[in-house]
Amino acid sequence: MQAQRVLVTAGGSGIGREIARSFAHAGAQVFVLDIDAPSLDALQRDTPGVHTAICDMSKSAEIERAVPAAIAALGGLDVLVNNAGISGPTAPVEAFDPAAWELVMRINLTGTFNVTRLSIPHLKKSGAASIIIMSSVAGRYGYPNRSAYSTSKWGLIGLTKTLSRELGEFAVRVNAILPGAVAGSRIDNVLAGRAKLSGRAVEEERANAMAIQSLKNFVDPKDIAALALFLASDAAKSISGQMIPIDNDTQTAS
Repeated sequence: MQAQRVLVTAGGSGIGREIARSFAHAGAQVFVLDIDAPSLDALQRDTPGVHTAICDMSKSAEIERAVPAAIAALGGLDVLVNNAGISGPTAPVEAFDPAAWELVMRINLTGTFNVTRLSIPHLKKSGAASIIIMSSVAGRYGYPNRSAYSTSKWGLIGLTKTLSRELGEFAVRVNAILPGAVAGSRIDNVLAGRAKLSGRAVEEERANAMAIQSLKNFVDPKDIAALALFLASDAAKSISGQMIPIDNDTQTAS
């Protein structure tokens, strides 16, 4: 782990922040890209030694600039964590804003594609590289009123399987993590959106979310970070092309 050079997208807060901190604490060199400058400043104060840069994942020109610069600063690349993504609005398809649809696809799918495309030549040189793609439980089930988000997360499954087939001969492993409802501000916003659409109270929507899980908690971002650390380690050297849920045994989409 100490020799690894790691690039994390959207690593300034939430799941990405925990992943960046976990790799750094394990001795890896870590570079984080994020659109939010204050969150990057806070990360650097909290975890000295982490490199950071601003990058808007909806803009391919910024990705073209930031990714090569980050890899150059690291001196190469061993692990890519594609964590960047947005949830989009909560609305039925017939009422879904086409501009919002395009933005979700541009960040969640096209942004991941562009970061990965630029990283592959460097990962091939590693000899033991790993790509981790953050999909979702929404990439396993249909997700009512979350069409753009679910579609993008299903698309990331296809990208993961394709990359695994393409890159296996270069000893580059590719896996997807599929979190369920994760504790934090994003799930709070999602529940608020569901409540607004359904006319129910937020707490009722929270209870509905718990009802479809065997374990009655939201997922701890630190647990997702621990899974990412494992997938990038030698302990997972035979694991590639897999979709790994971490969702408290979620049975369906709410």
